[in-house]
Amino acid sequence: MLNAKKGKVRKFDGSKLKIGVIVSQFNNNITEPMLDGALKTLEENKVKADNIKTVWVPGSFEIPLACQKLAQAKKYDALVTIGCVIKGKTDHYYYICNEVSRGIMDVMLKFDIPIGFGVLTTQNLKQAEARSRGKENKGREAAEAALAMMKL
Repeated sequence: MLNAKKGKVRKFDGSKLKIGVIVSQFNNNITEPMLDGALKTLEENKVKADNIKTVWVPGSFEIPLACQKLAQAKKYDALVTIGCVIKGKTDHYYYICNEVSRGIMDVMLKFDIPIGFGVLTTQNLKQAEARSRGKENKGREAAEAALAMMKL
């Protein structure tokens, strides 16, 4: 978990937490490694596998509705979102990115639930691949952010 004073990651005892993870199936070559990173982070912070619910949605646009459904259930302490939108030749990219971001923020504020934002918005596949693997795995960072917000 991020320590705001020092900017370092420290471990968190999440053994009693229930976490919902929402993952986009679209661009799954990017989202699956991000999911792996998120799950590894939750495991490292002692969140029990039985306390993690992974929900797959068709694309990033559907992530906010899944967040809302999980938040309404009042079973989860935090949510983690994982998706990937890669810019193409049309304006579609901008509409999706804006609405996904706004939708996730709306759910977070309406239901007062921490949501780790792991929806990549990249210019190309190379950028997405770089952010979904290794040290820059944004799925890992989204899980860390959700856990960090649990402390507020």
